Amino acid sequence: MKSILKLAILALVFIGSSCKKDDVTTPVDPIDTDAAFTTTIKYNSLDAVEITADHYHVGKDKPVIVMCHQASYSRGEYQEIAVTLNSLGFNCIAIDQRSGSGVNGVVNQTYISATAAGLPTSYTDSKQDITASISWAKAYYNKDVILWGSSYSASLSLIIANENADVEQVLVFSPGEYLSGINVQTEVTGLNKPAFLTSAKAEAPGVTNLYNVISSTDKVQYTPSGAGRHGASALWTTEPHHAEYWTAVKSFLGV
Repeated sequence: MKSILKLAILALVFIGSSCKKDDVTTPVDPIDTDAAFTTTIKYNSLDAVEITADHYHVGKDKPVIVMCHQASYSRGEYQEIAVTLNSLGFNCIAIDQRSGSGVNGVVNQTYISATAAGLPTSYTDSKQDITASISWAKAYYNKDVILWGSSYSASLSLIIANENADVEQVLVFSPGEYLSGINVQTEVTGLNKPAFLTSAKAEAPGVTNLYNVISSTDKVQYTPSGAGRHGASALWTTEPHHAEYWTAVKSFLGV
């Protein structure tokens, strides 16, 4: 009788565990991956804060770009940009970092999660969100990622690219010395991965300082012919020089 009861308890435990909700850090195909889709996903940062991201998928065999927004923004920075990159054959994961607010009608949900947990939301606190997103993308696509940053996240992206073996190349828009207590130029010295750096024209001298310490032979600094714009929003079609920025990006990506 005792052995029968024990087996019954074990069966209940097994059933309960099999019905447990999937861990948000585990990539799960929300839709048939033979077809393109766009969906909003959630997974955990390194400190368990819930990250919200928009997943623009075109195919498991395609490269994947992890896209990080500028200060006071959200993943909404990439609504238009990600669609264009999809058309060029790239999967995109546009993330909300915990340092941000909103743009293009998209509220930064990771900021809300972090503040609800009583956690700090400085630029440097967002580094763990980017790192966790790289891990999610690497696990989902089973390949190294392309890292893309804008403004403060451009600086973080260069640093992370220099540290993280899962990043194969990096594109950054208006990187600079924005990180309290961190000298970005020192941290990216010796970066030996393909790197694309751009900015508004007025920001170009500071970007050149970063460009010069990157050791990769496959590196590009693009400066627009006109004033340009700060951050990745330089690629928005509302911006007068967006076409020339796109030409430079496509050339670097080989498309």
